[in-house]
Amino acid sequence: MNGTQNLVQKILSNHCGAGLPEPGARARFSVDSVLFHDMSAILAMMGYDAMELGKTGVDLPIVFNDHNLVMAEPAVAENQQFVRSCARAFGMRLSLPGNGICHSLYCERIARPGMLLIGADSHTATCGALGMIGIGMGGMDVAVAMSGTSVSLTVPGVLKVHLTGALRPGVSAKDAALNLLRELTISGALGKMIEYGGPAVAQLSVPQRMTLANMGAEMGATSSVFPADEQVRRWMKAHGREDDYMPLCADDGACYDAEVQLDLTAVEPMIALPGRPDRGVPVADAQKIRFSQIFLGSCTNGSYTDLARAAMILKGKKVSPERTLIVTCASREVYRHLLRDGYLQMLTDAGARILECGCGPCMGIGQAPASGAKVLRTSNRNFKGRSGTPDAEIYLCGPETAAATALSGVLTAVGEVMNPAVLDGIREPEVYQTDDSMMMDYAQDAGKTRPVYGKGIRPIPVREAMEDKLRAGVSLRMGDGISTDDIVPAVSGTMSLRSNIPALSDYIFRLLDPQFAARAREMGSSILVAGRDYAQGSSREYAAICCMALGVRAVLVKSMHRIHRSNLINYGVIPLLFESDEDYASIEQGDVLCFEDLHRQLTAGRVRITNERTGKSFHVRADLGEDELEILFDGGLIPHIGHISQSADLRRNGFREDTDGSGQPEALHPGGHQDGGRR
Repeated sequence: MNGTQNLVQKILSNHCGAGLPEPGARARFSVDSVLFHDMSAILAMMGYDAMELGKTGVDLPIVFNDHNLVMAEPAVAENQQFVRSCARAFGMRLSLPGNGICHSLYCERIARPGMLLIGADSHTATCGALGMIGIGMGGMDVAVAMSGTSVSLTVPGVLKVHLTGALRPGVSAKDAALNLLRELTISGALGKMIEYGGPAVAQLSVPQRMTLANMGAEMGATSSVFPADEQVRRWMKAHGREDDYMPLCADDGACYDAEVQLDLTAVEPMIALPGRPDRGVPVADAQKIRFSQIFLGSCTNGSYTDLARAAMILKGKKVSPERTLIVTCASREVYRHLLRDGYLQMLTDAGARILECGCGPCMGIGQAPASGAKVLRTSNRNFKGRSGTPDAEIYLCGPETAAATALSGVLTAVGEVMNPAVLDGIREPEVYQTDDSMMMDYAQDAGKTRPVYGKGIRPIPVREAMEDKLRAGVSLRMGDGISTDDIVPAVSGTMSLRSNIPALSDYIFRLLDPQFAARAREMGSSILVAGRDYAQGSSREYAAICCMALGVRAVLVKSMHRIHRSNLINYGVIPLLFESDEDYASIEQGDVLCFEDLHRQLTAGRVRITNERTGKSFHVRADLGEDELEILFDGGLIPHIGHISQSADLRRNGFREDTDGSGQPEALHPGGHQDGGRR
């Protein structure tokens, strides 16, 4: 690495002790902070306890209660009790229900330039708005990182987005993100981090940057980052954290692997059509769609400025009585200041329903629309079923368009209802009255208590070591663009089952094939086949562990998104890539595929498969690092930790030796022994 570095290289180099290798190579990185939320923490904390990793080994481990806040059944309360007990037992911070959304709160209260955050959520990259790097990973990866162990990552390339011009009145950062997403598509930044630069960056506020960094996940980016400049200093000062600020930017003359240009002046109000967030069209060119529900909020567009501008559009007017307008503030801090400045009054006077500060509707928890409904949302994803209603159509837009549309229920640009220049006078508060009373710090409690397992929490299923031969049928053949919402649908009944993998597994692929779970169980061992962009979207690792629990041994695809690939490896499922479209086309559901000499072929990076129906053989790629191969060969991350727990280096990081002679960690079941006994 020469002396000239871009911003991504600077931050990663500071966390890579051996020196940052070239893109595509594997390297290990130290971690400053880890993030979980109540949905991702359940499985991760069960794994952390099962692997007996002890108290946390990073300075800033934090879990947020922000997703499943609708206490619709007792299991939800049990799961929240479990998460809180783990935070206390392991010495974490805990943000209580109602405090706000993890990504927004992290930027407000914790993020600082130069940090490296690993989070069990794909939108962890939101904190890149403050000159740091946040990387979404599977919960089990984040759990191991929480012990203080460095994480293994494929070094990404760096895509520079060069911003020029300025957003016109009534045009939001969400419009810019949808415009960029239309150009790059959902896989345009795979294997890369996005670094924003150019003269227009200095004009973008931190909340606007948060929106762009957040939406980078929809482009397949590993993360997104902005320079830490005057805008960042001003934001941190407003939140009482100016002492945490330091300037950080790319060196002059820094090089990038690719570069795209975005003229903000040319950006128009945008709307993404249902199915994928990259299906953006200008509002002016879109059909005059009639909506039954409009949702304002989420980590993407729940900031003070976003909601204040929406309130100004609605001021003195009424939402169409045949429409529902629901609003969620990103944090309690945002809520209080919107209340203080009168904007919540404007929203409620207009007929909006103000929900608790949390994620909720964004991922189908509450406010599910009617069957077949068309809904407009300022959140970041519009995959089928994402709203909690399998056949509802979700459109995405910015807060200004959402507010204007709420007045009549028909897609409307803000310029049709008011002079958008009025909105430019709305700015972030110069000083926020902060209140951390709902942010608990259990660092001093580490090791004094045990996690509390409710009666509905079931042990994590664990796979045995990989055999050298595999003969299995194809239990499901799919096309392109399968999302993790398709794999684990956001439907009623699934949200409270995150701690009960056998029960949750009954729902896997239910929207695509209601018979899948029963068929996979009957087959015993099976293989999934899919096309391009498999497992796009959410980081939910249940999409991997539930497939493993049903006997899925390998997943053959044309392309796969990064986090799901890692999740499959962590649960002992082999991710493989087709070398040609013809090989994919030759496989039918029900075909029996045979693998020989698996260990050697996976190590070599290319595996020969024979289809018993056709009698023909073909090869697939296995692009696996040495550490990933070891995890797969051991049957997944939990048994892998058991096999290496005698390493002195890992013992120093809290790993425990195998003491029961099983070859696995003693605590593969919650609390230690299978009889539920505690040490």
